[in-house]
Amino acid sequence: MTSGAWDRVDQYLEQSLLTAPDREQRTAVEQANSAAGLPAIDVSPAQGKFLNLIARSIRARRVLEIGTLGGYSTGWLARAVGEEGQVVTLEFEPRHAEVARANLDRAGLGKRVEIRVGAALDSLPVLEQENPEPFDLVFVDADKVNNAEYVRWALRLTRPGSIIIVDNVVRQGGIADPNSADAAVRASREVIELVGAEPRLDSIVMQTVGSKGWDGFIYAIVTE
Repeated sequence: MTSGAWDRVDQYLEQSLLTAPDREQRTAVEQANSAAGLPAIDVSPAQGKFLNLIARSIRARRVLEIGTLGGYSTGWLARAVGEEGQVVTLEFEPRHAEVARANLDRAGLGKRVEIRVGAALDSLPVLEQENPEPFDLVFVDADKVNNAEYVRWALRLTRPGSIIIVDNVVRQGGIADPNSADAAVRASREVIELVGAEPRLDSIVMQTVGSKGWDGFIYAIVTE
């Protein structure tokens, strides 16, 4: 199969009932993000729905997202936590955060989402000092070179039974090359080795194909 075939399958799925309730919001987010000059690197509709189902399956009420962009994945997570839940999302770029806030408010989800602007590695210690309730789910989808640090922080902010998901770790198969000079590939290998050796996590890496190309994610459960 080729990437063209992957695209056609994703198009079929996006037109099916699986993601139909999201179609209007997806269009609005895409238009707003494009008008603001944001990169088109959101999760796909199928991936967004997958995050939503995971959050709902564990009855998540508190979600931490590292990397907001225009708030598309944030919206899926906000719908999952319900009216009494909360998503705390960290975004480095003020302009991205501004667009995300408008997108979420337009979708009626703004009250469920707190956007913190600044480098995540600066925001995470502040968040910890506030002594928050543990997060049920952490979704990491930000700058790739800091993924290992983000997972270390996620462990400090979760509880046994929480889920940690790290996106974009397969890098079109680049992780199979131990001599790669690509910083994102090297960082992916680092975070995979970290979760594999971490006794507090039980994890797996799943490869994916689709409209976002060939990639994959880490799925980890906090065990202790």
